[in-house]
Amino acid sequence: MSNPPLHDWNLAPKAAIELQKQLAGRVELEDRLERIRHIAGVDIGFEESGDITRAAVVVLAWPPAAPGEFEVVEQVVHREPTRMPYIPGLLSFREVPAALAAFDKLTTKPELVMVDGQGIAHPRRLGVASHLGLWLDLPTTGVAKSRLCGRHATPGDERGDWMPLMDGEETIGVVLRSRTGVKPVFVSPGHRLSLPTALEWATACLGRTKLPEPTRLADRLASRRG
Repeated sequence: MSNPPLHDWNLAPKAAIELQKQLAGRVELEDRLERIRHIAGVDIGFEESGDITRAAVVVLAWPPAAPGEFEVVEQVVHREPTRMPYIPGLLSFREVPAALAAFDKLTTKPELVMVDGQGIAHPRRLGVASHLGLWLDLPTTGVAKSRLCGRHATPGDERGDWMPLMDGEETIGVVLRSRTGVKPVFVSPGHRLSLPTALEWATACLGRTKLPEPTRLADRLASRRG
């Protein structure tokens, strides 16, 4: 699934911030979706020492056989030395290279990618899902477990209730109650996807737990060792 390189990864933090500002202008927030046959879930984490980045990608068939019952078509894990220390707002420079290497191992090309992380709900509108979407040239959406920026009212208590996530006058995502009585998740478009469509797919992929099935299964795969 390799595409032409978008940029060099070996950047100082100041240069990385400037690049984020430039790349944010290339993010598309209108729907450019093909027929969805496969959805990829992505989770990127770090092994105990933090010296190894671990990226997991799980590809699921769409539609599911029954609500919440997804067929896993393919799954891969890629491990590599961590490239950058943790710097708030620059997480994609730390995580995306490993995710790209994991995608290179896939034999199935997804039409939609769901990332455990932020899309445009980022101070410079370039979270992990947006940055990855630009590299892959695929529609992506971010489903994060916590808020990085913005403000919001509390959504209702029922599954499917949501409230807009605002930064100034700009709507940068939604706060979705994905399971009754459980803390909400933060959904934002990554690339080639509108906010209503990002919310629609996040909701459509919910199973019996808080996280949509693509990112839940990727998170579970990323947590395995060996």
